[in-house]
Amino acid sequence: MSSQVLIEAPGVHRVEAHTPRQPGPGEALVAVHAAGICGSDREVYQGNRPEGYVRYPLTPGHEWSGTVTAVGAGVPGSLVGRKVVGEGFRNCQVCERCHAGETTLCSAGYEETGFTQPGAMAATLTLPARLLHVLPDDADLTAAALLEPAACIAAAALKAHAQPGERVAVVGTGTLGMFAVQFLKAVSPAELLVVGTRNDREALSRRFGASDFRLKDQRLPDDFDVVIETAGSASAARTAAALLRRGGRLVLTGIPAPGADGLDPTDLVVRQLEVHTVFGAPPEAWAHTVRVFGAGLLDPLPLVTHELPLTEFPQAIELVGAGDPKVGKVLLRP
Repeated sequence: MSSQVLIEAPGVHRVEAHTPRQPGPGEALVAVHAAGICGSDREVYQGNRPEGYVRYPLTPGHEWSGTVTAVGAGVPGSLVGRKVVGEGFRNCQVCERCHAGETTLCSAGYEETGFTQPGAMAATLTLPARLLHVLPDDADLTAAALLEPAACIAAAALKAHAQPGERVAVVGTGTLGMFAVQFLKAVSPAELLVVGTRNDREALSRRFGASDFRLKDQRLPDDFDVVIETAGSASAARTAAALLRRGGRLVLTGIPAPGADGLDPTDLVVRQLEVHTVFGAPPEAWAHTVRVFGAGLLDPLPLVTHELPLTEFPQAIELVGAGDPKVGKVLLRP
């Protein structure tokens, strides 16, 4: 019997029978291979996701990979049997922001797979086929399940606009940080520094292309061209800004707790720093991610440490929040 996770309310869930929803016009039905768990899923389960960014009851799962098994009217039949990943934001396609390609800023309001729409912690997922990105036939679907967080970092890398020969840095050594290292390495920087809080992440950082690794409390340079912050704390944002030369470019991807003390606006203005932020991934970032993954320049597999069945959803949530350095990416397998 196929199953799905259903979060009925904060802290209340059950694993129940799953009935696939056949695709309607413009939709596709995907057999889920794996679904990743991140801090946002933990927020959904605990009930501290920001208001308006979750709707209960809910089947979570916004990071996933799978294979198309059926399509609705208006969708090419050639999509059946293809390995895919999919965008999460259910944008309206007609507002000004959507036409500009900024689908994560859709003015029709927030709707996202796994948060306000049924997600992939189930045997199947039915969604608009326009959101799918087709993978190479030989793609590893376990690795591909991490392409959603990779796409968020691709959005950051595109905004950073790092050039060959520039000095670049990453603050944060979690899943997002390791993806940032890989995307920045691909542009051939003169130097690639990783700043973290754990010595045990140095080897993996260097494996992915870092030329230097420093702990956050060590003496740090202040003359980098580009810094991507992935740690999700206000102090990490301040560390990232301090790494930059005057006129440098900063991209923030982490989301600190509300009310955190942030960057000093005087410092930003006097040093003429260029600051960008990322929340989710627009189509351009997804396309970039799939291309880089297909070219073999993105290796998510070393980040996966646990694969569990859907029935162990509570254990998976606990692993994600335990702070254990041996826990990397946790996947659920239907």
